[in-house]
Amino acid sequence: MRILDRYVASQFLKIFLICVLGVPFLFQVIDLTDRLDNFLSDGVGQAQVAAFYFYQLPYQMLLAFPIACLLAAVFTISRMTRHFEVTAAKAGGVSFYRLVAPILVLSMAISFLALALAEVVPDSNRLAVEAIEEERQEFDVRLNFVYRGDEGRFYFIRRLDAHAGRILDLKISREGTGYEYPSYIMNAPEARWDSASARWVIENGHIRYMPERKRIIDIAFAELWQRPFRETPADLQAKAKAPEEMGYDELGRFIEALERSGENPKKEMVQRALKIAFPFTCFIIVLFGAPLANSTRKGGAALSIGLALATTIFFLTLIRVGEALGAGGVLPPIAAAWFPNGIFFVTGLGMMWRVKT
Repeated sequence: MRILDRYVASQFLKIFLICVLGVPFLFQVIDLTDRLDNFLSDGVGQAQVAAFYFYQLPYQMLLAFPIACLLAAVFTISRMTRHFEVTAAKAGGVSFYRLVAPILVLSMAISFLALALAEVVPDSNRLAVEAIEEERQEFDVRLNFVYRGDEGRFYFIRRLDAHAGRILDLKISREGTGYEYPSYIMNAPEARWDSASARWVIENGHIRYMPERKRIIDIAFAELWQRPFRETPADLQAKAKAPEEMGYDELGRFIEALERSGENPKKEMVQRALKIAFPFTCFIIVLFGAPLANSTRKGGAALSIGLALATTIFFLTLIRVGEALGAGGVLPPIAAAWFPNGIFFVTGLGMMWRVKT
């Protein structure tokens, strides 16, 4: 690696690390300000609050990665432009493309790092919620609720005693089609948690299969266990998972279950595609920001921050627009997820082409 490459890479990484650690801290301060009254009223202790924000750090760092990459690229290039270091490099036979090559390589590496971090985020978010809910849960009993399970199943439970591992008045329903994946409704007065095999044993109930509109197959049973029904009593006390709380593979299984049930999973499909598209924003937004920073010779740090913030806000707006277009069926889910990246990538290539090298 050339001395110039090391210099450019070190400037970029220095600013990136400051931003990727500083932006989550700012997020946490703002979030703590909003939640402080709720924490105090619920009696959540300081240790639980600290654990909550510690486990949320991967998620907030993931959100900060594109912002940090953009700020690092804009600050590095604009500073070198104002100090005529770009001009000196060109005079020495180093083109602008070659000058920013270390930044592009590092931003691509950061994109792959963000892709790996995205698979950690669902588990860390779950641990964050558990850290504060331990203090909130004064009782182990939950009454009259619906829980959404895997493979399109819904559990209607009148009474859950998590401590004893008992359910009273359980109903499980699933929408399906045909004989291979029929709709069914299962009713039982009681179910017990078998901790040895980590499953629920449903007792003295009926299960009604409906493979066709006018045909019902009714089966009575003394004991029944379903392989997918492995949510623990603690899991059933929590809220059903949202798409953003699932990993890539888990969300894929959920989408398949929705499709088999005849539901429209386009929104979930966009969310799944975004789990790949969003990390690569780090590279694409640097490709856009580098020539933009090179074109501004005046304004200093204030202008650099302004450009970065305006670009970030515009990009996040495009993500929301893409989600809406994908969920509404205007665009295919994958195209909707990559829609903002595509716009910035084409624009960035055009701006790179126009840079005087």
